[in-house]
Amino acid sequence: MEAPDVEIRRSLRRRRTVTAFRENGRIVVCLPSRLSKAEERRWVQVMLDRLAAQEKRRRPSDEGLLARAGELSRKYLGGRAMPSSVRWSSTQRARWGSCTPTDGSIRLSSRLQGLPTWVIDYVLVHELAHLLVNDHGPEFWALVGKYPRAERARGFLDGYSHAAGAVPADPDGEGDEDDVT
Repeated sequence: MEAPDVEIRRSLRRRRTVTAFRENGRIVVCLPSRLSKAEERRWVQVMLDRLAAQEKRRRPSDEGLLARAGELSRKYLGGRAMPSSVRWSSTQRARWGSCTPTDGSIRLSSRLQGLPTWVIDYVLVHELAHLLVNDHGPEFWALVGKYPRAERARGFLDGYSHAAGAVPADPDGEGDEDDVT
C-alpha cells in the first residue's frame, strides 16, 4: 500500500490539540510547534489511523451496507424491509439511491461515499421504505419519517446537490426503480 502524502502544519498558537483532514489530495496534520520530532511521528501515525477508521465508516463495503440496512430496518421499520442486496453504484449520476422491489435489491450512488453516515443511513431508510411502499405517498413518507434525521438529511442532500450544480432527479420517475429526493 502506498504511503499517503502528508503535510505537517505546526502552529505556535496551537497548544494541545492535534487535528487531521484531507485537502487537495493530501492529508494535513496540524499540531503544536513545541512537539519533538518523535512526538510528531507518533501523532502523525495516530491521526492517520483515526482518519482511516473514520473514512472506513463513511465508505462501507457492499456487505457492510447490507448489514447496516438490516440494522436500520429493524430499528425504524420493524424489520419488515429486508433487502436481498445493497451495493454501491458508480452509474447513478442523478439519483442518490434506487431499489427494485421485485428482487429486493438496493443501489446507492457512489457519490454518497465520504458523506456523513447519518446521510447514508437516510438514503438507506428511504430505499428500504420503497421495499414496502412503491410510491411517494403519505404511507411512504410516514415510514421514512421514522428516521429521526430524515428532514435534516434531505436538506443536506439538497444543499450538496445545489453546491455541485446538480439538478434534483424527478421524484416521480417511471419504472420499478425510484430515487431519493
